[in-house]
Amino acid sequence: MAKPLHTWERLTSEVAYACRVFTIRRDRSRFSRDRAEHDFHVLESSDWVNIIPVTPAREVVFVRQFRHGIGDCTLEIPGGMVDADDPSPLVAARREMIEESGYDSDRIESLGSIHPNPAIQSNTCHSFVAWGVEPRYDTRFDTTEETEVVLAPLADVPELICAGKITHALVVVAFHWLALKF
Repeated sequence: MAKPLHTWERLTSEVAYACRVFTIRRDRSRFSRDRAEHDFHVLESSDWVNIIPVTPAREVVFVRQFRHGIGDCTLEIPGGMVDADDPSPLVAARREMIEESGYDSDRIESLGSIHPNPAIQSNTCHSFVAWGVEPRYDTRFDTTEETEVVLAPLADVPELICAGKITHALVVVAFHWLALKF
């Protein structure tokens, strides 16, 4: 029988840095095993969403966009932050799909939710699939984004991942959820 893990008691917490997209929180915590105190930094952000738009012809509506973290463009599915005025992650995912691709659907299903990196982040990413999407709207970008719509057969997704064409971890997770459920 496994021993229970030791826990940490948060002694203090303060905002070390804040910007539009995230906050860095500095916690001072005490370990129950040896009573030692340590500082930990946590990235706090709104929850995230992503959505796999699938056309009636079983093509995935991808978006290609520039990502500052790697200084290059990536092939992704639509996604982003759950805004404070979004009533649910599903509504946020649909909004992001419409904004980034112009495609929409009346049939959206939840795939699952994960913690992107629980060691240093406090948020959750919610993944969805939209079936039977069709172009209904013009894209609407935030001031810092621009996307290019790319269609690819759903059957080609495993090869796109294996070939390194899709490298965003949360996108890979969404397709894993899809493979598990459908």
